[in-house]
Amino acid sequence: MQKKATLKGFTLIEILVVVGLIAILAAITIVAINPAKNFADTRNTQRSADVQQILNAVWQYAAEQGHALADLGTIPLCTATAAPISALASGTPPAGTVNLYTLLVDTYIADIPKDPSSGTTADVGYTICQTSGGRVQIAAPDAENGKTIVVKK
Repeated sequence: MQKKATLKGFTLIEILVVVGLIAILAAITIVAINPAKNFADTRNTQRSADVQQILNAVWQYAAEQGHALADLGTIPLCTATAAPISALASGTPPAGTVNLYTLLVDTYIADIPKDPSSGTTADVGYTICQTSGGRVQIAAPDAENGKTIVVKK
């Protein structure tokens, strides 16, 4: 009598079912984690911290005896278009920008922060304006996920 050899292992169907289940679970996990939203939220958190730093530096500058906001340049009213902020250490900033670098850096702030997505030295990606009550407002117009980041003091 011959013994019939039995092979042990997984069938093709079983392997395909397991791979399919793993793919479905991976897709559900990626959708639940949503890395694009998490990265956007991280950039917005950075923007929020940046505008707060800039506002604190401007406020400290204006609070010192003998300093006025007008020394920073022409800061438009918020009812008009806010002025972009520039951080040029030397040279002429683009027209319509307020260059905060020369008066604020080293004394009131280490460096003018730039927007994590679109900031450059000529235009850091943030804006400055004065409210009708004379308060200073710094904004991050490129904030993501439909959020608006505005701080004023």
